[in-house]
Amino acid sequence: MDLKELKEIIEIVTSKEEIEELELEQSGVRLRIKRSSNHAAPRAQAPVRSGMTAADTVELTSAPPAAVSQQEEDLFYIKSPIVGTFYQAPSPGSESFVSVGDFVDKGSVVCIIEAMKLMNEIESDVAGEVVSVLVEDGQPVEYGEKLFAIRPR
Repeated sequence: MDLKELKEIIEIVTSKEEIEELELEQSGVRLRIKRSSNHAAPRAQAPVRSGMTAADTVELTSAPPAAVSQQEEDLFYIKSPIVGTFYQAPSPGSESFVSVGDFVDKGSVVCIIEAMKLMNEIESDVAGEVVSVLVEDGQPVEYGEKLFAIRPR
């Protein structure tokens, strides 16, 4: 199973409301995707050794339109293109790629997401100032999860 197939599977599961849970096993790799219920509390999720878990959190993370400030509307969010583990630095003990207050250019590497033992460099889609890092180092991330808030320049 390659990265493209993995993205397609995740896209299918998240776009179909009738699919609550999907589990696949291919060539010794086990993939488990489970959609969380709409009334569940925000979750603290530990990494799964034998597979990956992705939950549909659109209902949990979306704010009501009235609660969104003008300042937040001006921000661009770098989102995770894959399911994996978020790392802020190229190796343990190294300096982070970016920190709050840093300016990034379009195409600058901002983090690494490890997926299936592959280190994927994630690049900024816009030039601007890093306003916040929304994920902790070593935390599992989902497809489409917001990683960084950038104020475009």
